[in-house]
Amino acid sequence: MKNFSVGISGIGSYVPDKVVTNDDLSKMVDTSHEWIVTRTGIEERRIAYQDMATSDLSTSAALNALEDANLKPEEIDLIIVATVTSDYALPSTACIVQKNIGAVKAAAFDLNAGCTGFVYAMITGANFIKAGIYKKVLVIGGETLSRIVNWRDRNTCVLFGDGAGACVLEACEEGYGIISSELGSDGDNYEFLIQPGGGSKEPARIESIAKDLHYIQMDGREVFKFAVRAMENSSIRALELANLDLEDLDFLVPHQANIRIIDSARKKLKLPEEKVYVNLNKYGNMSSASIPVALDEAIKKGKIKKGDNVLLVAFGAGLTWGSLVLRWNKEDEDV
Repeated sequence: MKNFSVGISGIGSYVPDKVVTNDDLSKMVDTSHEWIVTRTGIEERRIAYQDMATSDLSTSAALNALEDANLKPEEIDLIIVATVTSDYALPSTACIVQKNIGAVKAAAFDLNAGCTGFVYAMITGANFIKAGIYKKVLVIGGETLSRIVNWRDRNTCVLFGDGAGACVLEACEEGYGIISSELGSDGDNYEFLIQPGGGSKEPARIESIAKDLHYIQMDGREVFKFAVRAMENSSIRALELANLDLEDLDFLVPHQANIRIIDSARKKLKLPEEKVYVNLNKYGNMSSASIPVALDEAIKKGKIKKGDNVLLVAFGAGLTWGSLVLRWNKEDEDV
């Protein structure tokens, strides 16, 4: 293919079967189902069992994506795992996934861009293909956020869940696949969303554990304001780069963090509710896994057809944001 684009040839996801409802949380912290739903739109979330790591969730999602792409693991050239909850500080979770699936020819590395990680990883993987370095790239967003949540803090523990989603990227027909992208960051405000302990700044020790530094800490008000602004601006910019008007957009798959943030972006883009995929009521915020899991569900439900213009947009720790526009390149499964 002399002139080509890069698109998704396979997609898959995996979430643990353990469900934690808002009522369950109300027995642990001072909260209620009504309080959580009103402020976030979340009703329940999935939590990994103790013997499950991010690599396990990511492996299951990867195998599902490979099956959808009709590829064998040894055909994959590169694995990128977007995560903030890697199995270990080293090695990368991507190397463990490589071992688990038998992708013996693949290079592998992790990428950390907070909840924007999957979008960052998709653009990174696509550019490896466009540059002619690799042909088949497996991109995974996988998280076990339950391991870094303070279950005594009602402001954060109600928000997050565990899961993984994966896409296989390959060359596709020109004019389809990824047609634009936009990334950004604001490091000046990195402290708004942070896990202070466990790195070189605050290594693990008795004092850091006693101060709860190994849990997520968030300035909810500031993150909310940033998220609304970032989602709207990045979406508009990606559409401009794709030479598309708002009315050309067929479907929006946003980062699943808060229903009020999603509604704000939807109204800015003048989209009816039926053209926006929302599943945070079932899963909560799965960070880098939220978009691929939502995209996989939307496709399986037949909401996205070949030729549709689809916008993926996210924001996250860093602070980071990113979006990309896909012209969906796969035929419907029943064709």
